[in-house]
Amino acid sequence: MISKGLLALACGTFALGIAEFSLMGILSTLARDLHVTIPQAGDFISAYALGVSAGAPLPLFFRRHPLKRILLGLCGLIVLGNGLAALSTGYAGLLCARFLSGLPHGAYFGVAAIVAVALVAPGRKATAVAIMVAGMTVANVLGVPAVTWLTYRVSWRLTFLLAALWGVIAFAGILGCVPGTPAPGKRSIRREFRFLKGPAPWLIFLATFLGQGSVYCWYSYMEPILLEITRIPAPWMKWVMTLAGLGMFCGGLLCGRLADRFRPALVSAWTALAIVPILLGIYHFSACAPVAVPLVFLGAAALFGLGGPMQYLIVRYSRGGEILGGAGIQIAFNMSNACSAYLGGIAIRNGLGLVSPALLGIPMALVCAGTLFWLNRRYSADDNSRRG
Repeated sequence: MISKGLLALACGTFALGIAEFSLMGILSTLARDLHVTIPQAGDFISAYALGVSAGAPLPLFFRRHPLKRILLGLCGLIVLGNGLAALSTGYAGLLCARFLSGLPHGAYFGVAAIVAVALVAPGRKATAVAIMVAGMTVANVLGVPAVTWLTYRVSWRLTFLLAALWGVIAFAGILGCVPGTPAPGKRSIRREFRFLKGPAPWLIFLATFLGQGSVYCWYSYMEPILLEITRIPAPWMKWVMTLAGLGMFCGGLLCGRLADRFRPALVSAWTALAIVPILLGIYHFSACAPVAVPLVFLGAAALFGLGGPMQYLIVRYSRGGEILGGAGIQIAFNMSNACSAYLGGIAIRNGLGLVSPALLGIPMALVCAGTLFWLNRRYSADDNSRRG
């Protein structure tokens, strides 16, 4: 049975999931209402990701405070940033609000992963992290399709209002359901960085950056691809986003369970390899709805299936610097998001076509898989000794 504490943590990732992923379903509407191009609207995705990267190290400066208190402060930032986004009236204002609303994202995931691992018994720690992350996948199953529908019916501002509302719910849930957690300790900043002397965390960061970016190059522009290439009617987008959310949920939970049974690096490595045929299929068959729509499910499943075990791995390979490790992997995730959305926009601006970003992700997925196979081979003995 899932504990109330884990559910409370998942409420926070639900709010963050709405804030991050809803734009993929409303990008065309947002561009039209603000009188900007599709690549310019993609800048709102990059701005959020840059905010995540900038805010990920924030817990380091509050490391002497209890982790529960840090989480509550981050929930407050979720409410503030998304509230301002809902009130934005132009391109520049929304760009700044998106950056601000991204600040708590990476820090929240980093701290929540540490708390989730502490809440469960040995043998269920990777699953606990997957449950915490599952709040984001549930947001993609329920929240994102709902705000996509509301955007077409009412206004895109409701997207950010709902994210702010769930930030309030997460605050209340963590306050009442997550037990008090002590501060990580009074270690100096220098001691926090010690785990970075070994190659393992750097390999994890590199693989995370490449794996996330491989899918995000395409996923950032999924909505205009489906509308203009696949010719999906706009009212159907809510169902496509539901399918994408189901893919994220299934992929994240499946790979989380597999990572408890097998080596997490190996699970993510094979997931990265599976991304290659998915992206090739997207590039060649986006004009064929019966093929393109199932590929949305598979691409989303691979995106979250790869990421969950990586968050668990960094907690295990950052002993003594868990907060910094959690911040580092969120920087890797979201710098990848920002760079891949930007690179995809460059490809589109240069006339390569809306679907061209899918090809950009293929070499990234291959290098990611190679990095993870190397990580698994080099640390397999140590990984077995740490299991549980």
